[in-house]
Amino acid sequence: MSPGALRRTQVAVVGAGPVGTMTANLLGCYGIETVLVDRTTEIIDYPRAIGVDDEALRTFQAAGLVEPILADTIQNVPLKFFDARGRCFADVRPTTREYGWYRRNVFVQPLAEKALRTGLERFPHVRTMLGREVVGLTQTDESATLAVRAADGTESQLRADYVVAADGGRSTIRELLGVPLEGDTHARRWVVVDCANDPLDAPFTGLHCDPRRPYVCAHMPHDYRRWEFMLFPGEDADEMLAPEKVLELLGHHVDEPEQLEVVRARVYTHHSRLASRFVVGRVLLAGDAAHLMPPWAGQGMNTGFRDASNLAWKLAACLRGQAGPGLLATYEKERRVHARSMIDLSTRLGRILSPTRVSTAFTRDVLLRAATIAPAVKSWVVEMKFKPLPRYEDGIVVPGPRSRREPPGVGRMFIQPDVELDGRCVKLDEVLGAGFSVLGFECDPVSDLDQQGLEWLAGLGASVVRVVESRAGERHLRATGRWPATVVVEDVESLLRAWFQDRAGNVVVLRPDRYVAALTTAQGLDAALATLRERLGAAR
Repeated sequence: MSPGALRRTQVAVVGAGPVGTMTANLLGCYGIETVLVDRTTEIIDYPRAIGVDDEALRTFQAAGLVEPILADTIQNVPLKFFDARGRCFADVRPTTREYGWYRRNVFVQPLAEKALRTGLERFPHVRTMLGREVVGLTQTDESATLAVRAADGTESQLRADYVVAADGGRSTIRELLGVPLEGDTHARRWVVVDCANDPLDAPFTGLHCDPRRPYVCAHMPHDYRRWEFMLFPGEDADEMLAPEKVLELLGHHVDEPEQLEVVRARVYTHHSRLASRFVVGRVLLAGDAAHLMPPWAGQGMNTGFRDASNLAWKLAACLRGQAGPGLLATYEKERRVHARSMIDLSTRLGRILSPTRVSTAFTRDVLLRAATIAPAVKSWVVEMKFKPLPRYEDGIVVPGPRSRREPPGVGRMFIQPDVELDGRCVKLDEVLGAGFSVLGFECDPVSDLDQQGLEWLAGLGASVVRVVESRAGERHLRATGRWPATVVVEDVESLLRAWFQDRAGNVVVLRPDRYVAALTTAQGLDAALATLRERLGAAR
């Protein structure tokens, strides 16, 4: 490309880490012309995140990449907390798979990033500009333009309708925008050691609240194990990374530590920080560029994947003319509050783990052990119910009346059980498709919809799904409806019946990110869609 040359695209994604590359893959699935920019050409060869949760796996599923990720993932990994005496006081092993996947899984980040980059090769409309550094940003009401510099000093321009800044905690884009990252940097640093030839029979992630030196011990795929040790004041980071010091740290927990293959050792500083804004004009912050959190809840990267899932369909809707740029304001409304809750959870777990005074640790152990005796508290811990789930109340949703005893529906991610389609068991999302969908339980959900509503759904590229009970018979399976392409599936696990029985309504409108936009009936669908049209149309 000649000096000063201008390249044009619909979306420029800055940062080819997991969140940026996931965003580019989702945009590729939506048919959006995308350019992915990063200053480096290679994937970082050491893992940072090691946990991938059920919501993130559902996002990989939406991107068509869940199978290559699972090939290098240990599913359903317990999380155990150990007190100062080495006794387990909390064993977190959630059995639920309400979103189609287990809640706790351990993976290898570099291999996942490789799968994400390989996934981009499916899309002729998604290109990469690797080895290019963003050095400038300007915006107008119509577009944003990046000044991009190659390794040889050659500069070019990349103009996009929108820019997604997924360029990490030291985000260049965030700095160019002048958006502060508010919050705290934690005083204590941690040595992170990854070892091969794992000798331990401990197939879980252990958070050891040992006041002598708090540490984490995590079983990983392919015979690896991660260790994380807290540094004390006065301990020099470089000295703690010396090979003999690393072996000394490991020697407190492993016989013959010299037999371990230490793959890498690094020192990390933890942050609890949140960008003051997620949206500035036509630039949107995602992942670590928008929020930083300690690793104890395993939610840093997973929170970034939620950003990508929320953001990609909204960008696609704007660029297709299905909504105006104002729709993107709901990205900040919906994501920033939840990111804050994840930061707070991660920070609290760190406070449980890190006390180094014996008296403080003893008090903590007594209180936590007493609390977890109660069955309700034990269930809350074991099933990982302490993890805040997103609930969107002020975005692209149609809130309705709900009794106090009725569990939340609107604004929450919809469940993903297995359903039966033409004799095959598949996960629900495989039936819903990539866009909006309308699902009715034992009813034709669009039976009372007027022509305007039908045409609007068609313009969205929406799918219509009718759920019947398991083994309902041919009469129910072959019944026709108003929507010619209605898909009929059987509720083979009876989980959809249970979900709707607990709520007032038998029809849901689902957004492309699988959140419930409306809960209604066939008779009330017309009004619900009118409200959604207004909310999307008001953005124009």
